[in-house]
Amino acid sequence: MSQADAVVTGRPRLIDRYALRQSAGPLIACLVVLLAALLLERALRLFDLLSGSSARFGYVFELTANLLPHYLGLALPAAFFVSLFVVVARMSDGSEIDAWLASGVGLTRLVLPFLALGVVLTVVSVAVFGYMQPYSRYGYRAVMHAAVNAGWNGRLQAQTFIEPNDKLLMTADEADLAGRKLGRLFIRQTRDDGLEDITTAASAELRPSADGKRVELSLIGGQRLRETSPGVFDVTRFDRGTIDAPLEGAAALLRARGGDERELTLGELWDGVRNGHPGITKPIMAAELNARLARALSLPFLPLLAVPLALSAKRSGRAPGLVVAGVTLLAFHHGVQFAQSLAGAGRIPAVVVWLPYAVFVALCLWSFHGCRARPGQTPMTPLIEAISDVIAWAKALVKPKREAAA
Repeated sequence: MSQADAVVTGRPRLIDRYALRQSAGPLIACLVVLLAALLLERALRLFDLLSGSSARFGYVFELTANLLPHYLGLALPAAFFVSLFVVVARMSDGSEIDAWLASGVGLTRLVLPFLALGVVLTVVSVAVFGYMQPYSRYGYRAVMHAAVNAGWNGRLQAQTFIEPNDKLLMTADEADLAGRKLGRLFIRQTRDDGLEDITTAASAELRPSADGKRVELSLIGGQRLRETSPGVFDVTRFDRGTIDAPLEGAAALLRARGGDERELTLGELWDGVRNGHPGITKPIMAAELNARLARALSLPFLPLLAVPLALSAKRSGRAPGLVVAGVTLLAFHHGVQFAQSLAGAGRIPAVVVWLPYAVFVALCLWSFHGCRARPGQTPMTPLIEAISDVIAWAKALVKPKREAAA
């Protein structure tokens, strides 16, 4: 290793600024794209879940906002790795890495700014995993509880069922955008004596009362099926009629924060492991504490894996390296998750949660050490070349079919 690898001179400081400036844009772009994709998919599921009442759609934004720290913790390592991979691969394609190596700037010195960025992101990750996620998880559950138990707001969507209480059910085939003017309305009412009334109307209009506690339904062109006694019914047709329905508010949250180990901050988990916590066992809290720290502390080692895989992309292409990286990160995530579940059940000590972390760190160090000896060559090069051959074989298999179709 040359002196330029160990001594920080003016030129390496310029290289640091250049490397960080090149990685900032891809990091932000990857993070925004990943967060947008994850949140959009979850928002669509929330819309589908809360589609039973127009009153509940207003909660979707609050629910999505509370999911942001959760998905930020998932997206940050992936975005950091992809940004480093793209930046180093681009530098390698432009022969910038070759020029730096020829001038005496080794890979160890080149990767230092990325390691420093990883340390900064580790602090962010600890804050996200340790403090933002517990509060946002509880906030999500609080808003979801309010949404599920939200009272009726006096509006009705088409082809949905509304139950303001356990004695009234309504639905309409048609409704305007405001949910006030309805077409082909169906109402089922249960009286205090347990008998039912079924009312249908060709059209109707909803009018909330001035005090906001009730709503009046003005019915036009309908009929009412009234159960006068068990099994005996009376049918009445009418041109105009009215029915009153209550407007009820949402139920209060049933419990305070801390009923789940994922709602506890790092400090609360540490205190619970030492002194105990009502309702949560010490193995569960110890497993949660170790798993959060293992995930957060993995970020500084990602550059040691991203740089070798990116340099190998000059020969084998970028896709095989990204495949290997994706499998490695998924294996690490699920390994920590599996060890956490076993530790939480008391089958293994909580410290075993760090075993997948140790394997992941060893793999990163091994890859970078092999790349230092021969840039562009890593211990995983045979695997990358095998994946590249499979991709080339698949392309060759598909190409004749495309040409024939053309």
